[in-house]
Amino acid sequence: MLPQSEPVLPFRVTFNPIIRTYLLLYVSFCLLVSVVGILLLPIWLLGVGQWWSSHYFRKLDCELSEHSLRFRKGILVEVEKTIPLENIQDVTFVAGPLLRYFDLCILKFETAGQSPNQAHNMELIGIIDAQTFRSRILNQRQKLIAVRTSQQPVDTDQTLLADIRDTLHDIRRLIQANLNQTNA
Repeated sequence: MLPQSEPVLPFRVTFNPIIRTYLLLYVSFCLLVSVVGILLLPIWLLGVGQWWSSHYFRKLDCELSEHSLRFRKGILVEVEKTIPLENIQDVTFVAGPLLRYFDLCILKFETAGQSPNQAHNMELIGIIDAQTFRSRILNQRQKLIAVRTSQQPVDTDQTLLADIRDTLHDIRRLIQANLNQTNA
């Protein structure tokens, strides 16, 4: 048995099946507040919504590997996102009243190099034991960063200084040669 601090990678998360009910009711609410949606609400509740939420749930997939986080979802349009762990700046845990009622939460990922209007480019809803998964992601990111920094050559500063010294010697020699030519 592996120690709890060393998770086996790749690690595939499990999604809470209650997502189906949450999505069905969430879209129902959105339809209810729109004028056109009120007409579509019975169709949504009596079949299309149940089919859609069930298929959406089956297509959800998320895997944490040694170097990245991969997420896949979608029915008609399948979306797959892969985020390198070193690009993840923060993992935000969101649990509003409706989400808490269904015992769900959302993990939002902020990555490096985004424009301000795209602060979160990936959201995961309904992960079972999301707090633990969040910790695994951040711990794996720290391990990856630690390994990368330890692999950098220790003497890079010394090498750089030696290169600068050699360049200065070359410049001095060129200046001296130029002065000798003008004096001759």
